[in-house]
Formats: sequence, C-alpha cells, structure tokens
Amino acid sequence: MAEVHGTYDDRFAPLVDELRVRLDAGDEVGASMAVVHEGRTVVDVWGGHADAERTRPWEADTITNVWSSTKTVTALAALMLHDRGLIDVHEKVAAYWPEFAAHGKADVEVRHLLSHTSGVSGMDQPCTVEDLYDPVVAAARYASQAPWWEPGTASGYHAINYGHLIGEVVRRVTGQSLTDFVAEEIAKPLGADFTIGLPRTAYDRCSPNIPPTGVELPPGVTPGPLAMKTLGGPPLHASVVLTDGWRDAEIGGANGHSHARGLAAIQCAVSHGGRAGGHKLLGQDTIDLIFEEQASGLDLVVGAPLRWGIGYALVDRATQPYLPTGRVCHWGGWGGSYVINDLDRSMTATYVMNRMSNAMLGSKRGAGYLRTLYGCVG
Repeated sequence: MAEVHGTYDDRFAPLVDELRVRLDAGDEVGASMAVVHEGRTVVDVWGGHADAERTRPWEADTITNVWSSTKTVTALAALMLHDRGLIDVHEKVAAYWPEFAAHGKADVEVRHLLSHTSGVSGMDQPCTVEDLYDPVVAAARYASQAPWWEPGTASGYHAINYGHLIGEVVRRVTGQSLTDFVAEEIAKPLGADFTIGLPRTAYDRCSPNIPPTGVELPPGVTPGPLAMKTLGGPPLHASVVLTDGWRDAEIGGANGHSHARGLAAIQCAVSHGGRAGGHKLLGQDTIDLIFEEQASGLDLVVGAPLRWGIGYALVDRATQPYLPTGRVCHWGGWGGSYVINDLDRSMTATYVMNRMSNAMLGSKRGAGYLRTLYGCVG
C-alpha cells in the first residue's frame, strides 16, 4: 500500500487509510491533509508524488497552487480588519475606495464583495490574464465597470477577481498590499506556510497542478447566465500557474500557495474562537458575522444552489450532502482542495492536492474524504 507520512491520532486512521487507497488506485498523484480538532492537530499527513511523472516524492514541505481555497485567507484578512475597526462590512465600499462608486455601484457594501453579490464578478472585455497581474491597475478597471446584475440581489461567483476587490479595500485602509498584509499579519505570526503568489525561493518545492481533462457538472446543473462572461473575463487555463507572471502576481482569489498544514494553521482560528497559534485574530462578534446569510439560491455563474455568508460559503445540503448543518463554513479550490471550518465540533479540516478533478465544484475524492472524516468524529 502507498506510503503516507506524517502523524495522526488513531481515531482518524480511516481517513488516512482512504488517502492510501486513493494513492494506490491512482486517483491521487500527491496530496496532503490536516485536521485541527479541539485545539490539537490530530491529522497532518502527506503522500504520493509532486510531479505527474511520479519521479519526485511529495514531501512535508511540498506546496502547490490552491486556487480558490486562497479566498478563505483573503476573507479572513477582511474580517480581521472589521474586527480591528478599520472597516465595517456593512459600510459602502466607496467609503474606503471612492472610485468604486462609479456606474451604479455607490450602494455596494463590503459584505457584497465578501459574499459574491457585488455585481462585479469579472472583467469587461477585452482582457487577458496578464491584465490581472497588477492588482492596483486591475482594481481600477473593476471600479470603472457597471455591475452585471443588481448588487445584493443574488450571488455570482467572483471566481478570479475576489482578491482584487477585497485586496483594494485592504490597501486603501492599511496602506499594505493584500500580499503583505497576509504575510505580516497572518502567516508570519502563526508560522503558517502560506503565500499569495509564489516566491522564487519556493519554486523548487512547489508541485505543479496537473490540469483536468475537461469539466464535469453535477447532475441537473447547467452553468449560470453569467458563466461565460465571468470565466471568460479573463479566460485562463490551469497551466497558467507555471508561469512567472502568475507566480509573481497578487491574485487573492486564486494564486495562494500552501499545503494542508499551512491552510489549517490559519483557518483553525475560525473554528476555535478566533485564536490560532496563540494569537487572537477575530472576536466572537466578527465570527458570528460569517453566518449572516447574504445569498441563497442558484448562483448566476456556477448555476448550482449556493449559500453565502460573509466571507465563506454556508452548507447547502443540495450541493454538499456530505457536510453537516449547523455552524459550518467552507470553500475550496478549482480541482478539489478544500477548507472546512466546523464551529460546532471545534474542527478545521483541509486538503490540498496536485491532480485536479474535472468537477466544476469540489471533487468526488474530497467528498469521500469528508464523509470519512465525519464518520471519525461523529
């Protein structure tokens, strides 16, 4: 059976065994998993290979592009600023970023950015992926656009520009880029191996994403009316993660680099009363804001039913039958990585892999791991 390295409590052995089985079967190429439960890291494991040719082992410090799992860290950054009184998620975006008020966006609130309901889910054409690489220039383009639907009335997944919008608010109120704020205020104090973008010094330990061969939609799901406009504004292929331009950029919705341990070290603050690594990041009132439902129903981009709180998705049993109801917030990345914060169980679970799934939302592998995880904790 495939070797899985690291440590885990016996209670979680079925989860680790499932990773071994999937590595053996070839479902996984390389992956890492972490679980922080009741203040303890009870799972921190990794296995497989860091390359598609299976010539390099996935090591303890192997990282990869985690795609939209990055959004959970960007959301946390904004919530920390709310907690510090530097922003108010119920305030108008234009109070901090006056230019954003243009073309009918004067009433858009910060919470709308955080819940994908702002009406600005992509960049007006013409545009290319290179137009994303300067976050200040890209933010100015988003500010100059008219909304694509009435803000606050529905969600339309902000697939690529989530971090540009929130990052500009961060920059306006702190004077720091989102990249620097995350590095100095989150990753460094927590000792978390997470970066927005990828430093050149980390290239040799980064496992390239293995792109999917197509896109599979869940039964009965068709892309929303804004799917092509959003995902084509700008269009990108998964192979873009291998370019220096992508790695050097600040794309706070999609180019975070980490492993499961790094994500869990950060996100466990949400499930553990606002504290992680001995540092307080959030107060309870701010944590409660996450569960203020902002949108529920068919997402205008994804075309599937989604529930959004402030900064995180909330459980919708139609699309996440493997997650329990209650105070659970989550999101994941293109290809299958995930972050689950379960406040009722004081648990954060994360999963990072290199072989991307064809599924548009999550992956069958991820769903299987989560069913097994909840079988372990009850």
